[in-house]
Amino acid sequence: MKATYSRYLLEFKRPSGTSRGVLHEKETFVLEVEDNGKKGTGECALFRGLSFDDRPDYEEKLQWLCENINQDHLYLKEELKEFPSIWFGYEQAIVNLKHGDHLFFPSEFTEGKSAIKINGLIWMGDIHYMEEQIREKLEKGFHCIKLKIGVDWESEHKILQTLREKFSKDQLELRVDANGGFSKEEAETVLQQLADLHIHSIEQPIKAGNWKDMASLCVITPTPIALDEELIGVTDLIEKKKLLEMIQPQYIILKPALVGGFAGSDEWISLAEQLNIGWWITSALESNIGLNAIAQYTFTKNNPMPQGLGTGSLFVNNFESSLELNNELLRFKAR
Repeated sequence: MKATYSRYLLEFKRPSGTSRGVLHEKETFVLEVEDNGKKGTGECALFRGLSFDDRPDYEEKLQWLCENINQDHLYLKEELKEFPSIWFGYEQAIVNLKHGDHLFFPSEFTEGKSAIKINGLIWMGDIHYMEEQIREKLEKGFHCIKLKIGVDWESEHKILQTLREKFSKDQLELRVDANGGFSKEEAETVLQQLADLHIHSIEQPIKAGNWKDMASLCVITPTPIALDEELIGVTDLIEKKKLLEMIQPQYIILKPALVGGFAGSDEWISLAEQLNIGWWITSALESNIGLNAIAQYTFTKNNPMPQGLGTGSLFVNNFESSLELNNELLRFKAR
């Protein structure tokens, strides 16, 4: 088996506001493996400024993988423990080599018989831009919307109040993502304000790494807390268990490219379910290659909650998509 990689720069249709500032482009890497005339493709979806493996020797390790592609699976997994996005790309390429034709995890989803319900994501921006996005999502039939907050809480709070006045919690599920934007003291107040509006959950109310503070919030919170960035960089199974047992969040959110691919996500899901912690899966600005793989994987986990999967429509130069969105349902275009 042979392997090669190439760097690819995804360009946003519109600059997108995130907790890491405004993004104009997104760097990623495509891994291709070839064996006996068959090809497999995967995406090593590095997220600069967020990925645990955003480090100077990234491409060096990617080249190392290409040179050692025929080594034992478990050996490679251990060697790539500190490079979750590279391992994620390897997993995709190997299963795609086996199944071919944009397939990673064949199921009723890839046969076009079933779909995945997703939430509508509202990007950060000025109030008018956020309201415009919300209106668009509601018109398309979304029943679950996620808003980024923590930049201008007073204005964001007003948007949530307005939404809840128009739509009850039974009509519209509202999730928020703070990306660690509040202090512990601020978070205590915000959590109660969110509960008054029947908000489904808040992702990462305070910065990652403050386990004791997060644990104390999770004990008293009237609004369910979901861990997101908190999981990034925790690669050891014992440490994962320790984190969940100490913090006891209501939910965890899994971004395969950031938490060790499908194998890493499986570990987190198993631990969460043992501790009665809810979870869902989210994409992280992958190209259509990685997004397609994540969607197929997500379907196999049989989680009925709305998942945080995009459609790849953010970029002007994305790869061909195997996914399409009908209202809030993500479908695979069976070939």
